[in-house]
Amino acid sequence: MSEKIVSLEDIVSLAKRRGFVFGSSEIYGGYAGVYDYGPYGVELANNLKNAWWKYMVQQRQDIVGLDSGIFMHPEIWKASGHVGGFSDPLAECNNCHTRIRADHTLEELGEQADEKMSTEQLNNLFDKHRTEIKCPNCGKKEFGEVKNFNLLVKSNLGNFSDDMDDNPVYLRGETCQGIYVNFPNVVDSSRVKVPFGIAQIGKAFRNEISPRQFIFRTREFEQMEMQYFTNPETELEEFEKLRQYRWNFYKTIGIREENMQWHKHENLVFYAKEAYDIEYKYPFGFKELEGVHARGDYDLGAHQKGSGKDLTYFDPTGNTRYLPHVIESSVGLNRMFLAVLSDAYTVETLANGESRTVLKLHPSLAPIKFAVSPLLRNKPELVAKAHEVYDMLSKNYMCEFDDNGNIGKRYRRQDEIGTPKCITIDFQTLEDGTVTVRDRDTTEQTRTKIENIAG
Repeated sequence: MSEKIVSLEDIVSLAKRRGFVFGSSEIYGGYAGVYDYGPYGVELANNLKNAWWKYMVQQRQDIVGLDSGIFMHPEIWKASGHVGGFSDPLAECNNCHTRIRADHTLEELGEQADEKMSTEQLNNLFDKHRTEIKCPNCGKKEFGEVKNFNLLVKSNLGNFSDDMDDNPVYLRGETCQGIYVNFPNVVDSSRVKVPFGIAQIGKAFRNEISPRQFIFRTREFEQMEMQYFTNPETELEEFEKLRQYRWNFYKTIGIREENMQWHKHENLVFYAKEAYDIEYKYPFGFKELEGVHARGDYDLGAHQKGSGKDLTYFDPTGNTRYLPHVIESSVGLNRMFLAVLSDAYTVETLANGESRTVLKLHPSLAPIKFAVSPLLRNKPELVAKAHEVYDMLSKNYMCEFDDNGNIGKRYRRQDEIGTPKCITIDFQTLEDGTVTVRDRDTTEQTRTKIENIAG
């Protein structure tokens, strides 16, 4: 049995064909940088969120959950530095005014355009390649200088003036600010004691000028974040614990370790103590999947200054008061979704020479846990029994009733959506209450009693 190398085009094709991911607003020509999850995609996405929540909240006594609003007071984004410094380096075509990401364009030309580079450094690199850089819209090579453009998405919520720049509000650019500003509420309302964490899953929005690589970089996305509040003296110790904990999570959902690596940030922002990314080997190479960062007291300090409220913590164990330091784990659902699809997507050449595409998803993540089929759709007694088995299993598992096409085609269809077990109801079922259970990964078929299907 052999396997072939999988491309991003393979992933995109399967995602559309089998109802995992659709381009947004397709009947109107599409909308760049936004995607919709289809019937199987929403199940996989929910399973990923549930796995993350179970690992980060349910199984931890020291972490609690939160769901903060997408809209927050505009001053929060000023205090956090997003209004003044949350930006991407863009260059504008002088002919048609299309803007491109300068750092991405330079990377495609083989330059190392580091995210911490100054605008002046980027302009020097950009000038070096001006004769090579074509506008993707008009084809001209007439770009202005590289400038920083803010990524926050403005809204007119509660603002009825003609100009949105008049006291703007924003769709949140990240979920963690809602955690920071709720730090005192969580301390006052629950029995948490430092060190402890607050976890959240929620939508965030960024005005990306060049969303790309399918769902890897989008304008609307869901973040899964945990901010862990520590004593300043134990920040780096807790940071190392969190790093190992987050690495281990990916093993629990079936990601192969050989497809992951750590990337240490060399050029840290001024307040950071340490920063690492977990990178995954996507079809387009190793890219950031998750960030684990030691952020010092910058975040609570910024909001203490911006709000004028005391955000210090009284530690009864040492009878001291201090501003907690923060370590964070942050991962985008889209990127985790794409990593899981990439890791599971397998094309096998079987012993008989036939080829099959199979998503070898971890069983806990599979959108459909059991596919139930009558051997023949024109035999009412088989169909009735199959519905009975489906009704039994669907009380506890996401199942699918499948009687379309011959049994071989059903198996191939279920392989492509990652269903671990296919249950076939045949005439022997009516005699002795056993069914055929076909395993997705081995393709082996065994007989088992109906009551033992789920193990």
